[in-house]
Amino acid sequence: MLPEAARSELTRLEASVARFAPTDLTADLSGLSAGDRTALGHLVQAAQVMDALFLEQVWAGNQTRLYDLVRDDSTLGRARLHAFLINKGPWSRLDHNEPFLDGVPAKPPSANFYPADATREEIERWIAGLPSAEQTRATGFFSTIRRGPDGALASVPYSVEYQGTLALAAAHLREAAAATGDPTLKTFLDARATAFSTNDYYDSDVKWMELTSAIEPTIGPYEVYEDEWFNYKAAFEAFITVKDQAESAQLQRFAGALQAIEDHLPIDPALRNPKLGAMAPIAVVNTVFSAGDGNRGVQTAAFNLPNDERVIREKGSKRVMLKNNQRAKFDTVLVPISRIALSAADQAQVDFEAFFTHILMHELMHGLGPHDIRVGGRATTVRQELKETYSAIEEAKADISGLFALQYLVDQGQLDRSFERTMYTTFLASAFRSIRFGINEAHGRGQAMQVNYLLDRGAFRVGPDGTFSVDAARVRDAVTSLTREIMTLQAEGGYDRARAMIETLGVVRPEVKAVIDRLSGVPVDIEPRFVTAQALLLDR
Repeated sequence: MLPEAARSELTRLEASVARFAPTDLTADLSGLSAGDRTALGHLVQAAQVMDALFLEQVWAGNQTRLYDLVRDDSTLGRARLHAFLINKGPWSRLDHNEPFLDGVPAKPPSANFYPADATREEIERWIAGLPSAEQTRATGFFSTIRRGPDGALASVPYSVEYQGTLALAAAHLREAAAATGDPTLKTFLDARATAFSTNDYYDSDVKWMELTSAIEPTIGPYEVYEDEWFNYKAAFEAFITVKDQAESAQLQRFAGALQAIEDHLPIDPALRNPKLGAMAPIAVVNTVFSAGDGNRGVQTAAFNLPNDERVIREKGSKRVMLKNNQRAKFDTVLVPISRIALSAADQAQVDFEAFFTHILMHELMHGLGPHDIRVGGRATTVRQELKETYSAIEEAKADISGLFALQYLVDQGQLDRSFERTMYTTFLASAFRSIRFGINEAHGRGQAMQVNYLLDRGAFRVGPDGTFSVDAARVRDAVTSLTREIMTLQAEGGYDRARAMIETLGVVRPEVKAVIDRLSGVPVDIEPRFVTAQALLLDR
């Protein structure tokens, strides 16, 4: 029998993990050739390598702690390992990064991208003193900052920092390239394998944009959320998916509307982009396997990549919709939330098509609005100027301007008028879903900002019973106003204004917390079980 302290810890860990509902994710592979099935197996193995890389990036002590947990076969040891694998480390991502294992420090906001003994102020001073070209390398996506034997700081390319592990991933990519019969997939995989050794991802990003294959892999360093100091450094992730070709083609019509949406953004016309990147492919896919930054804590529903402004400027960006992830989230989490959080009348207006389409528009809107800007006469980017505030502000921008864009398409007759009844209400229900991720997380904080702004303007209302509803007469103008405010802030590189907005609006107010407290019996998110990937690897 477990001692009382161990029983208490076990109960706490099991309750924490229970917030993630185990969910089978499947994908239909019947249309793949034998060569593509072989390629898919190698891609899953390459993706597994991304997990090891991401663990190392989160915290230097992660791998040692993982080895200790794997050796512990006790019931409590298994529970600790389960929680560790969900969170990709010993801190609960749903609980403001509170540690759930003894003997670990607070989660470092610098992750393992910077020296453990460095301060943020030291890094800022060092960067400011570098020549321009070296500043670009130091603040770039694909380098760590390390201290040499003499104590001096230096940039280390990922290709050097993670050389051995990346070589293993590259070998699997080349095996997959050799197996597939699709020329665009082969070209991309060979280019991405080369990028792992050269640290130059531009060519492979362009080739990823040009994929037309049934297999749609995303693998490499992309998102910057883990770097809470500056949002400079990209974390390794993987999404190995198969494409729904028919639905991808159907949704591609939205890409043709992007320039018109940009031209009608509610900002000063001088801040609009008169010519967006030429390509805006939309891929609707089903997840076979995800890893690294693509599978920690709350699961991704969609993404918009690459983040390299050069590629966005020249080629646009690709929006990938993870449909089986989204369907699982809608059925398992969003519908039960709506039955508790919304008024009876608004519950009837929660709709999967509105959920799915807003997620798509969220990803499309990441590519619209200000990106390359000028501040004090110098060329820079929104990401560089907003620093650690960038992710929450950008997620809020994509959300709220996504609603603005959907309303524009309804007004233009490109979406059915019924979306006016479902999109705002479904968005409101989904806001509670995202806020439960924690306001330390960019999506959750961004949603809290939007809910509070819309409450302040009467677009959302709280009833006597504590349920929320949409005021149809006010929501449209409030959405337009917040879109204007955020995009103008971004165009001006307003770091101080961004901090002030996050501090005042990025909080959980009592009326919101009261609803969240009533959601304790509803899962926060899904815990995917990659049954198709498991079967694929067993067949090899």
